[in-house]
Parts: sequence; structure tokens; C-alpha cells
Amino acid sequence: MKKEIIVDVALEGTRLAVLENNELVEFYIERPDTERLVGNIYRGSVNSVLPGMQAAFVDIGYEKNAFLYVGDALYEDEELNQKVKRYSIERLLKPGQEITVQVIKEPIGTKGPRVTAQITLPGRHLVLLPNADYIGISRRIDNAKERTRLKKFAQTIKPEGMGLIVRTASEGRTLEEFESDISFLMKQWKKIKRKERFGGIPKCIYKDLSLVYKTVRDTFTPEINRFIINDKKEYKNVLELVDMISPKLKNKVQMYNKEYDMFEYYNIDRKITQALNRKVWLKCGGYIVIDRTEALTVIDVNTGKYVGKENLENTVLKTNIQAAAEIAKQIRLRDIGGIIIIDFIDMTDVKNRKHVLNSLRQSLKKDRTKTIVVGMTGLGLTEMTRKKVRQGLNSFMTTECPHCEGAGQIAAPESIALKVEKQIGEFAKIKGSGNIIIEVHPTVAAILKGEKGKNLKLLQKTYRKKMSIIPNDELLRDEIIINGQGKTKAI
Repeated sequence: MKKEIIVDVALEGTRLAVLENNELVEFYIERPDTERLVGNIYRGSVNSVLPGMQAAFVDIGYEKNAFLYVGDALYEDEELNQKVKRYSIERLLKPGQEITVQVIKEPIGTKGPRVTAQITLPGRHLVLLPNADYIGISRRIDNAKERTRLKKFAQTIKPEGMGLIVRTASEGRTLEEFESDISFLMKQWKKIKRKERFGGIPKCIYKDLSLVYKTVRDTFTPEINRFIINDKKEYKNVLELVDMISPKLKNKVQMYNKEYDMFEYYNIDRKITQALNRKVWLKCGGYIVIDRTEALTVIDVNTGKYVGKENLENTVLKTNIQAAAEIAKQIRLRDIGGIIIIDFIDMTDVKNRKHVLNSLRQSLKKDRTKTIVVGMTGLGLTEMTRKKVRQGLNSFMTTECPHCEGAGQIAAPESIALKVEKQIGEFAKIKGSGNIIIEVHPTVAAILKGEKGKNLKLLQKTYRKKMSIIPNDELLRDEIIINGQGKTKAI
């Protein structure tokens, strides 16, 4: 499989796309005015403790206090650490208490960032756990012999009283590479501990890497064919970082120097636009519809234009299997997190249902973010979850429509015409209002006038006023101008 990372650096921000066989599978934006918090470590103070929620709010210097759940809180006493979930939050934390926390979830909507006291420091091959004491191996490394080999390396270099997680990128690596990684991570941790002791609070004592460098560290592996970037300064910085962590990959880093926009050249802009569509077509002619709510995301599967060739069950099965692959791709691309409900087309054969679920699980393996497919409910709906770390693609690329106020729908012309008629009646009651000139959207004007002006004549008779209905296609459907007094909403 051909894999590429395309990085577009501009004054307005950095855009990063991951392509697999020329298909867009991941997309990220980093803007100068939008700070990413996940991975940052702060020395803060407990603002309030909420026993009813088994959580605390921590002041980390951000505009909204961070949320710390009892299961993510650590205590000085190791014995309490082992039993942390059994203890109430007020036994672990007190208002005004200083605490070091790491952001694990970006602020979303009205909610502040979520934090943990269980610090993790990621390197190229290892993740250092300063407050834990165990060794974990990435589940994506499924070769038993390789897992055993890597675990021995980790045991050899593990700092006393600390933990290590062996990352997927460590597969096939040497002990020397592990030693280099742990040396770098321990230096980082010592710097953090020094910053923790000095200066006032709240304060940031560690900032995670920027989007580009984080991608080099976490995603730029030997499986990537090309890493293309269009900024000379960042190109040199990427080469320096790659030289430190994986020198063999330097020849895969390329500078883009063509005159035209690189995202247009690689046809990425069109793919981003498609990624924001509510309806996504499948190759067979079926389609999926993605609707997001505050609590969850609902995905509906339809046969659409596809009528099949054999029988209904096979038609449905083929549509559902294609939908499973596309859903996994769209979830990853749009960075959808939280609860996801999928309404596959009903199947009578139990084997076919299992086949579709297995196809979904298999497709989700490409996703680096943790996903869990729970299974099908009694109603035939598929439940799954995906770890929610940051706002999805829609939040970065779109904003709430000021006209429909996020509803996604506006009132029908007939409903608006009824409201306009009432406003005309209120205006007609004003003494000395004289003739009335009404400007509305053409679709509303047609209803107010009626066939051959029948409705307009009735309005004039009812309110004993001469009236003119003027279509104005510059107005929104629910806007109205009466006697040139400025446009208002039809209410």
C-alpha cells in the first residue's frame, strides 16, 4: 500500500494530510490562534472538589478549569494508588492543593479540558510512565516471539519505580535504539520535575510537540513512502528531527517546490470537501448518511441505486460490507469520537451479520485511535465507541449556520408566509401607516400573492390597506422588509 504524508505550511496555519493509495484517510489543522492542549503538562491547583461527581476541577491557567475524574487522580501514598477507585475524591484532593496533571482531552463546546495525574511521556519507540511501575506492549504487535524480545529489552532499561509502554513503531528495533529513547525521555522528565518545583502556579511545565513534529515522531514510520512539505525552514527542521530518531527515513522527506498550491496538486481540497458531506456514496451505488448530535453520532446505511444481481440478502450483504469499510474510513478521517450507532440494512442470516461486524472490526484496525465494537442490539443497531481526544474535522472546518442556528433546517415557505401575514396585520394597525410595501423572498412572495393575486386582494380587504408584495432574492427566506424600514426576521 502506498502511504504519503502531505504537509502544507502557510501563514494561516498548517494542514497535514495522510494518504493511502491516493485516498485521504487522515486530516489535521493547526492554526496559530488555536492552541492544542493534549499532551501538555501543567502544575495547577485544585479549584473545587465535587463528591457527587467523584471529580475535581483544577485551575491550569486555561480559561476553563480542567476536569479530573477520581480514576485519573493519583495520591502520594502508593497503597492508595492501588485502591484509588474505592476512595471518594475528597480523600484524595482538597481545594487549594497543588497537583501536576496532563491534558488527555481537548476542551469541547462548553466543557473544559480533561486531565489526568497519570503522566505519560511518548518517545519514538517507548512511552515513559513516571508514576507507574509496569511494562506494556502495543497490541498491534501480534508476533509472540517479537513481543517477548521487546519485553526483555524493556525490562533491561526500565527505570526503577517507573513504567514503560513499547510502541508499535518499536517492532524490529534494537536495544541500542531503546536505550537512546529512554535516555531522551528521562532527561525530559528531569526537566519537568525541576520546573514543577520553581515559579508560581498555574503554569505549563511541558508542551507537547507541534503537529508536524508530532507526526514525524508518531506516524512517520518505514511504511510511509513519502513525507512532502512545502516550507524550507520546516523541511530542514524535519530532516534534523528524522536524523535523530530514524536516520534511514531521511531520503523519504521531500521538499515541494512547484508553483501551484500543493493541496490542489494532490487533489486533497476536493477530498476534504467530500469529507464534510452528510451523504457518502459507496462504489456499489449504495450510500451512508452521517448525522452528529451532542451525545452521539448516528450512521445510516442505504442500498440507494444498487439493486443487486442475485437475491435481496446478497444485495444487502454486499452493501453492508462496503459500508463497513467506508464507515471505518470516515470515522478516522472526520476524527469522530464518543458513542457511534450504525444502522446497517437488516439481514436475516446470522452468519451475514457476523461477517459485516468482522469486516467493520478489520477495517478499524487501521485507526490508531482506540475503537471498540460492542456488537448488535436487539433492534439490529451496531454499537461502537471511539476514544474522543479532540474536536472532529467538522468543528475545525465549519461553523454553526447563523440562519438555521445549527438546526440544519429552516421553516417551510408556507409557515413563514403565515408569520409575515401576522406582521403585516400588526403594522396595519399603526395609525397613519398608509400604503404598505412588503419585500420578502420570492418563494414567500408567491404564497402571499396567491394564484392571480387572490391572497393579496384578501389581505388588502381584511386590513383595508393598499399593499405591494415585492420579491427580493437578496433576502433570506425568513426575512422581511416593510416600507423600507430595514430587514427583520419573520416572527
